[in-house]
Amino acid sequence: MPIPLFNSIASWILKKRVHQIELFIKYPHEVQEELLNNLLSKAQQTEMGMRYNFEAIKNYEDFRSQVPLSNYESVESQIERCRQGVQNIFWPTPIKWFAKSSGTTNSKSKFIPVSVESLEDCHYKAGKDMLSLYFNNNEDSQLLSGKCLRLGGSSELYNNNNSYFGDLSAIIIQNLPFWAELSSTPSNKTSLMGEWEIKMKAIVEESIPEKVTSLAGVPSWMMVLLQNVLEETGQKNISAIWPDAEVYFHGGVSFEPYRELYKNLFPKSKFQFYEIYNASEGFFAIQDRNDSDELLLMLDYGIFYEFIPFQPNSNVSNEKVIPLSKVELGINYAVVITTNAGLWRYQIGDTIRFTCLSPYRIQVTGRTKHHINAFGEELIIDNAEKALGKVCAKTKSIVSNYTAAPIFMEEGTKGAHEWIIEFEKAPESLTEFSTQLDLALQNENSDYEAKRSKNMTLINLKLHTARKDLFYDWHKRNKKLGGQNKVPRLSNSRTLLEELLEMNH
Repeated sequence: MPIPLFNSIASWILKKRVHQIELFIKYPHEVQEELLNNLLSKAQQTEMGMRYNFEAIKNYEDFRSQVPLSNYESVESQIERCRQGVQNIFWPTPIKWFAKSSGTTNSKSKFIPVSVESLEDCHYKAGKDMLSLYFNNNEDSQLLSGKCLRLGGSSELYNNNNSYFGDLSAIIIQNLPFWAELSSTPSNKTSLMGEWEIKMKAIVEESIPEKVTSLAGVPSWMMVLLQNVLEETGQKNISAIWPDAEVYFHGGVSFEPYRELYKNLFPKSKFQFYEIYNASEGFFAIQDRNDSDELLLMLDYGIFYEFIPFQPNSNVSNEKVIPLSKVELGINYAVVITTNAGLWRYQIGDTIRFTCLSPYRIQVTGRTKHHINAFGEELIIDNAEKALGKVCAKTKSIVSNYTAAPIFMEEGTKGAHEWIIEFEKAPESLTEFSTQLDLALQNENSDYEAKRSKNMTLINLKLHTARKDLFYDWHKRNKKLGGQNKVPRLSNSRTLLEELLEMNH
């Protein structure tokens, strides 16, 4: 089949899905209610279903009162039993795949169950929806006339009593239909290589000759790959190497610190950036409009959503949990999910904010454990990203990586925040950048502003410039190169900051 004809037929098929998306946009609460009933019905005879009497649950209020909130620590023992071969614990169909989700610092790995249903009806469905929404907004797209440059983690799969664990990207690639490899680069064999730096060289070698029309991966690691491509080819930007590239699908970390870097790499005026929101636990939201910073919450992926108004360091109470129908605009919510892989009322550790209620659109604001609240300032990642964006624009600088932590009060001293920033393009004056960042943080966060007022509790922040590749070297030292691995942006502990400062010198 000629490529233009294949491109036209495939894009037509993908656009048909848009009508189904419009259905859950029109009836969001009914779709979520029916989904919850189906999950409960299917899991009635599991250990979890019998323990909490799923059969007697008739509505959401029953569900909320009978089934407790959970997190990884509370279900770890059941997951370990499942990994040893015991089935029908929290989901009726056999589960043999576990997505290994490493902590962002030195915390031990989590093993998130991945069912056949979650692969088919969530992750793969989302991949097709990502293309469907893009084609719906870009009628003249030729995206399917070439290949997608995909970048997953260092993704080996390991056998454990006939159950398998590895990066989610490895599980997804391992189970893709054969024809999917034909539209992607690098090959499955290269994508599944375990040693990150060897794999990086292989990807560069394989992908440069290909006709790349789209890219997909975490911004921080994709940037490393693209810089290697430039070094190998001697070109000044990526558009010179892959002139047909038209969109980059990104997720995993905030795009704001990388936006200007990517605009320089893809200087074409019509090049698109599309954000997605996924994790080992599921695929949650997709940007559904060009040039938007909002994501459409996907409601028919086998995931039932609940939300908890989030306050740093506050206790989580079941009474505070609300369904989708009760959310409000502008409030920071911690996300709770019930899924077709057997996670029941599971707190994933992410925070989001609703920007629109019809349809339900969101922005990811951070992690429940990644904030600074040592002095009652309640600084979250969203505050930091917005402040940095404004200061970078004002000072014509570009940030590639950063983290921050508190300087705790001692006798006769006041507190402060301490930052270490790796610049791709440094400002002319670090002192001015520091002053402007402090002012921007006050503008974004009234609690921080109150603590800074007249240096009452906090004094001006302290800023260090990171040497080149400091954050990359930290990942390498901690065996966290590639994939979803990331340095926490904000922390109430100084452990990570002290380690980076020691490496910096």
